[in-house]
Amino acid sequence: MEPLVDVVIEDARWEAFGLTALAERACVAAMAHLRLARDGFSVVLLGCDDARIAVLNADFRGKPQPTNVLSWPSEERGADTPGQEPDLPEPGATDDPEELGDMAIAWETCAQEAEAQGKPMADHVTHLIVHGLLHCLGYDHIHDADAAVMERHEVEILATLGLPDPYLARPA
Repeated sequence: MEPLVDVVIEDARWEAFGLTALAERACVAAMAHLRLARDGFSVVLLGCDDARIAVLNADFRGKPQPTNVLSWPSEERGADTPGQEPDLPEPGATDDPEELGDMAIAWETCAQEAEAQGKPMADHVTHLIVHGLLHCLGYDHIHDADAAVMERHEVEILATLGLPDPYLARPA
């Protein structure tokens, strides 16, 4: 069985952290929650540092600073009406999976956020990967109604992994 996530490591700290196994576990849980086949889909995750993600953030979003996670859906899948579920993609063949998109995650920002929030980095990174994958699947948080749908899915997916609601301890 081919992995769902193709992990590209640019920063060796991600290798030592176990990003590949963590990303696969997070994405498989998200796909199962959404009742999408595990086979027939693929996503790429880049494990990088703040310097690299700052360049990507500047190039693609016009924001020349680091961020925790970025995602690039392979196609527009968003719902037409705020607060509605997006149209989820059909799986491709096992040997030619449907490409959902690409994600990048930055070591320093993730480590700083996890420490500031008083949570294990693995829990925080799992949440960010689920968040990024949901973006690749057409979920967004631009409108409050869309954010509510996306956050509900995040909380439910993380619960299947035994992780707490990441929004409960949200700063005011």
